[in-house]
Amino acid sequence: TLGYLGDVSAEDLEDRRYHYHSRIGKDGLELTYEDVLKGQDGFKQIEVDALFREKNIISKTEPVDGRDLILTIDAKAQAKLAEIMSQNSLRTGKNKMAAVVLDAKDGGVLAISSLPTFDNNIFTTVLNTSDYEKIINDPNTPLLNRVVAGTYPLGSVFKSVVGSAALQDGIITPQFKVDSVGGINVGGNFFPDWRSGGHGWTDIYWAIADSVNTFFYSVGGGNNQWLQTGLGVEKIVDYARRFGLGKATGIDLPSEQAGFLPSKEWKQRTFNERWYLGDTYNLSIGQGYLLATPLQAAQIMSYFANDGTAYQPHFVKEIKQKDQAEEIKPKVALTNIISSDNLKVMREAFRLTVTKGTAQSLQSVSVPVAGKTGTAQFNRNKTPHSWFAAFAPYDNAKIVMAVIVEEGGDTGLAVTVARQFMEWYFF
Repeated sequence: TLGYLGDVSAEDLEDRRYHYHSRIGKDGLELTYEDVLKGQDGFKQIEVDALFREKNIISKTEPVDGRDLILTIDAKAQAKLAEIMSQNSLRTGKNKMAAVVLDAKDGGVLAISSLPTFDNNIFTTVLNTSDYEKIINDPNTPLLNRVVAGTYPLGSVFKSVVGSAALQDGIITPQFKVDSVGGINVGGNFFPDWRSGGHGWTDIYWAIADSVNTFFYSVGGGNNQWLQTGLGVEKIVDYARRFGLGKATGIDLPSEQAGFLPSKEWKQRTFNERWYLGDTYNLSIGQGYLLATPLQAAQIMSYFANDGTAYQPHFVKEIKQKDQAEEIKPKVALTNIISSDNLKVMREAFRLTVTKGTAQSLQSVSVPVAGKTGTAQFNRNKTPHSWFAAFAPYDNAKIVMAVIVEEGGDTGLAVTVARQFMEWYFF
């Protein structure tokens, strides 16, 4: 996140503000805010004698200090999150994970961590070739900041978008129910629930709380006894865009990825194959071609946490120079997506996830928590990713948190990381 300083390049020297001995921001906040942090070098033009001794000062410019950044990061929360993730990584052998904690009220990043990590101090001195090669050749890609640049299927966290869309577009009401008996057969293909025996009669509340696939197959694609016409891929993708997917959040870090939203045209162009109903079913539960970052998942959950307004995630709250401070005002990122009535329904469903659904272990936290679990398949031969996005306290959210454990499976490992952090944070 902080990044590091490095030597100037030939391109940097084309900017007359730099010289051969300059140090320049190379990554993270050091790169994003290079112009703010740099300041201005002093300059002195002198007259010398034949032995290069100074005789007169012809002109002189005093140096100007760079400005200071006051960050949103909570240092104790940052250290605790990193500690919890490292401990769970050692305990389970799952060494690729990411988590971010946002201030629910303004989008400020309170804590952010991506594993595996690396020591960025190796870049600030004469580069040790063996250390560098060890990092860049590591198959676990420690240089990748998974929070902003790791893209994954959202899995069931995406059901928050599909459920909101179905309510807002009038496809369903809060009273609408589907009978989950274990899955749906369509055209000789079986689309399963995660409970082999099904989840029983399910409304939107239980569909979110117990993550019922059949419900979302129905509202997304229709074509069954409960709904003949569902949302369809175009409307699902439209609402996904409204919730900030498919584009970067604009966080003040380099290398942020936008993720990916599929379309019928894209599939035809890419695979020379039409879009099938099964593609819509898969998209409805956050599978298939959809990709998003953990930061985008946190921003979606921020919308529900903060009563229908999410702010752009950011790290800097003030820029200071001596006694003067410029406050950075948060920017609204998401608003006016669904009605207040539908927002209330979705919030209650997220709370039910913790009280009776797939994240009941969060009841150990001293304040009421709400959220959505997810298990995202990405390769038939590999264990699926483990997701959790949540906010707390439920009635007046202070934080929003998103966690992904790569190949974490359905053991609730992402939930465990979030639970341990929130137990500490709200102690």
